Amino acid sequence: MGEPWFDELAELVAIPSVSADPAHSEDVGRAAEWLAEFVRRAGGEAEVVSTDTQPLILGDLPASNGQNRGQTPVPSVLVYGHVDVQPPDPLELWESDPFTLEERDGWLYGRGVADDKGQLYVLVKAAADLAAAGELPVNVRVACDAEEESGGHQIVDFLAADERGADAAIIFDSGMTTRGVPEFNVATRGLVYFHLVLRTGERDLHSGVYGGAALNALHALNELLGHVLPRDGVLPESLREGIVPPTEQEIAGWAELVPGAELLREAGARPAYAGAAEEFYLRTTAEPSLEVNGIVGGSPLLQKTVLPVSAEANLSIRLAPGQDVGTIAAALEKLLREGAPEGAELELTRLSSSPPGLVAADSPAVQLGLGAFEKTFGRRPLLVRSGGTLPIVPALADKGIPTIITGFALPESNIHSPNERLLAEYVPLGLESASELFRALAGLDA
Repeated sequence: MGEPWFDELAELVAIPSVSADPAHSEDVGRAAEWLAEFVRRAGGEAEVVSTDTQPLILGDLPASNGQNRGQTPVPSVLVYGHVDVQPPDPLELWESDPFTLEERDGWLYGRGVADDKGQLYVLVKAAADLAAAGELPVNVRVACDAEEESGGHQIVDFLAADERGADAAIIFDSGMTTRGVPEFNVATRGLVYFHLVLRTGERDLHSGVYGGAALNALHALNELLGHVLPRDGVLPESLREGIVPPTEQEIAGWAELVPGAELLREAGARPAYAGAAEEFYLRTTAEPSLEVNGIVGGSPLLQKTVLPVSAEANLSIRLAPGQDVGTIAAALEKLLREGAPEGAELELTRLSSSPPGLVAADSPAVQLGLGAFEKTFGRRPLLVRSGGTLPIVPALADKGIPTIITGFALPESNIHSPNERLLAEYVPLGLESASELFRALAGLDA
């Protein structure tokens, strides 16, 4: 493209750091080292710390005017992002190589360009540019991980043990639903992910000899799932315990967002129930939602007249702000076991979990951030909830660190899908916004 940042970002995107695939463990490590070296080249210190799962990237980029302004301490700002990415499959649906950054028609294409390599790069690049100019007004703490896409908790454990803290945190791992209308997330949903195995016998059976008399594992699975699936978007009451309802300000903000019907249409999706489009933001950000992520059983491709006696499924529930992981996980397991027909043996394994997070929108850090983005975008960001999960958000809240969660992805950025993309113009705008954000946070009391 000829832009000075393009080659650097292309280097990071080129590393296939798929944390969910053990075959890419070395690539995950290379992406972590890339970020650490970037911080070092900017004049800071950084290290890649091995863990039981994937590495952490920890570093410091000091303020240009030292640790103190006269006798006043300089604020410390923690920067978080993740260098791992989702698997690129199905490859045949990509219009270009997923690990080659490419610009087409004003968009940057590549796996991770929006989630989260591109956005994390913008944040650390802005800090590096300010440092190079001798104008970095805050001490920047880098605390990033390489397993956000596979549900890891190393960054959460790190923060729990960390005694240094920070005066504020910035996360660029979100987006906006309308071009030119920035958003600050004031809440994130949690997640509990289960794998279940259902067995109804010792071996597959001849469907002519046993059909109608023997228990079919797929039938049993369908019956079991019927006990937990939503009705008109609403989950069973025991799965809704603890919800903190959205504020009037949040609800008012939904009216300024892209209508749910348009978002569903642009995504090629169909409404889950009659009122889904009208209730889009309620269902995706302020309420829990349950999804069956995959089912295996029998033979869906070949004509095979058997009665399957084993079925497996992945099942996840997004927790609304205010809900407790242990409470909802126990309630979900109870409903699943109650839903299994007599004779079916159910094995449940919790693969990962993360609590929801709430951000104090009235904190000085968030208020300064709103003003900073107003300077670069020409309007104040909306305060809205995110439907996604970021394990670090509740961990930061537990440490009393106010957090600015925002980003530059759009609904058409194809996050977690083939042809992931980010508007090219949002890279320089992101750099400008991040720089203004660092300048604004210098006004915090350290």
